[in-house]
Amino acid sequence: MSYVPKILIVDDEARMRDSLEVLLSNKGYKVDTGCNGREAIECLNKDSYDIVLLDMVMPDMNGLQVMDYIKSQHSDTMVIIMTGHASIDSAVESLKRGAYDYLRKPFDFEQLLARVKNTIDQIKLKKQNELVSGKLEVTEQRYRYLVNASPDIIYTLNPEGEITFINGAVESLLGCNAGQLVNKHYTDIIFEEDIDKAKYHFNERRTGSRATSGVELRLKTSDNDHNPEEYLTVELKSMGIYDKLASEIDKTFMGTYGVARDIGDRKRLEVQLLQAQKMEAIGTLAGGIAHDFNNLLMGIMGRISLISHDIDLNHPHYKHFKGIEDIVKRGSDLTKQLLGFAMGGKYEVKPTDINELIGKCSDMFGRTKKESRIHTIFQKDVCAVEIDQAQIEQVLLNLFVNAWQAMPKGGDIFIQTKNVTLDDEDVMHYGIKPGEFVMVSVTDTGVGMAEETQQHIFEPFFTTKKLGRGTGLGLASTYGIIKNHGGLINVKSKKGEGTTFNFYLPAVEAQIVKQLPDDTEDEILHGTETILIVDDEEIVINVSMEMLNSMGYHVIIARGGKEALEIFKKDKDKIALVILDMIMPDVGGSYVYNVLKEIRPDIRVLLSSGYSIDGQASEIMSRDCDGFIQKPFNMIQLSQRIRKILDK
Repeated sequence: MSYVPKILIVDDEARMRDSLEVLLSNKGYKVDTGCNGREAIECLNKDSYDIVLLDMVMPDMNGLQVMDYIKSQHSDTMVIIMTGHASIDSAVESLKRGAYDYLRKPFDFEQLLARVKNTIDQIKLKKQNELVSGKLEVTEQRYRYLVNASPDIIYTLNPEGEITFINGAVESLLGCNAGQLVNKHYTDIIFEEDIDKAKYHFNERRTGSRATSGVELRLKTSDNDHNPEEYLTVELKSMGIYDKLASEIDKTFMGTYGVARDIGDRKRLEVQLLQAQKMEAIGTLAGGIAHDFNNLLMGIMGRISLISHDIDLNHPHYKHFKGIEDIVKRGSDLTKQLLGFAMGGKYEVKPTDINELIGKCSDMFGRTKKESRIHTIFQKDVCAVEIDQAQIEQVLLNLFVNAWQAMPKGGDIFIQTKNVTLDDEDVMHYGIKPGEFVMVSVTDTGVGMAEETQQHIFEPFFTTKKLGRGTGLGLASTYGIIKNHGGLINVKSKKGEGTTFNFYLPAVEAQIVKQLPDDTEDEILHGTETILIVDDEEIVINVSMEMLNSMGYHVIIARGGKEALEIFKKDKDKIALVILDMIMPDVGGSYVYNVLKEIRPDIRVLLSSGYSIDGQASEIMSRDCDGFIQKPFNMIQLSQRIRKILDK
């Protein structure tokens, strides 16, 4: 009677377990099931299994914990991870923990059956390898069948390192004929820079547990002669062949056998994970720098506002003060770009017609850069997108400027909008949900970019311009803004063939909000109420107090959250407004806001921060906070924001 492979299915979804049990049972496999990690361990303690189909996310213990148990107690059992939450890091982590393969839900049953069959073949191959060490006896015909059916490269070497056998997988992976490689030295297919590493590995003549420790090598492909950089990355494992048992002392070395597995996909996943982690770390650093820099700019902006307010327009220094204020605004624009990259939040989100917004921006840009011919291809029934219009305008202008700079002799810019659907595969590397999106494409006919440049194009401070010609923040902030809107952005380019940036914004079913003209008067508004300033930065406290005093307000100062709450408990009836900083070392703005509202529910609060409206501030704004003002601000902005809150 032939051996029937045993499979354990572990999934907390009953319908999934039942469906897989019926499917695999009908294919001749013996199947048991478990609904959680504890049941899985109980089954493994009672019986042995060839394969465990393991769900990654379960209520009692996760798949990685179960897999650690299997690896330590049932090392011969192969694990195939099944998860609907597959991401770059979870996939890499499961493979590093010893999973043989993984499937991302939802998957086709044919796909599952193929993975199971391949795993069973690998188990048979492993047992066949044990035959080489004298543990099993099977026929040569069956051995070769299993070896040649393997997707991995399986080989044997003689004592001199010449290839005596290599299976057919080498043809699909390297593009080489297996027969032509026989009698050639293994170094003929090793990438030149890895030959020393390969020699060290093979010269160890590994046995026992050391044979399971692989080495990462690059193998030449058939295209290597035309393209020296073309190679296949593999994990190579090898074991010495001896005329006697490996444990005996007087044995003779007969050669080497082993397996080389293509790990190109795994390497790409690891690179993407590292890139995502790097971008996140740089974003955190950029946000912190922008916050501190905005506080410094706040001191300058406030002082200039105070001086400008007290002197006549005809004063000889007035134009210099306005010039300094303009410079501060430019510095503030730079910090906004840093905050955009750091994904620091959206200011004012509303459903928007992206075609109308692009039309306005492109018309404005076209009037100033007439050497660039702009062509628009808009989908008429384009879906609405919920965006911060000012930030997306910044994205568009960044992309237009990038296109213009790539065409020093002039050229064409093509802007297209389109409703698209992105599935799991499209978004799996970007950490966003699949669904309906609006695609915006900006294409230029410029000089294009090399692959190396494209890999760094969204990093802050990266620029191809000469020193002093650019900040390197435009595309970095573009990346952060689109990411923060729940979208994604990518670039396609070739040297001499132009560049296309595509960004995708989630589509919404909502009524489009038209932007009203700004009729704010350019004047300082005064008042006599009592205002509590809460901030931990002395620069901000001093200049804010001076500005408010000059507007006629009575000012109370708190240099932290705890002090603010003590003052408010004592003077709650006379304080009309609290200007509250979000980030403080002792007690954060979110906690202070909650306690203020508990003490006096009708107190009016104006949030103030060197960051933009991040997640914490957005959450407070959603709880009926009265307003937000970002540092640096001048007297006009502060006075009008205060009166807007107090007069409503």
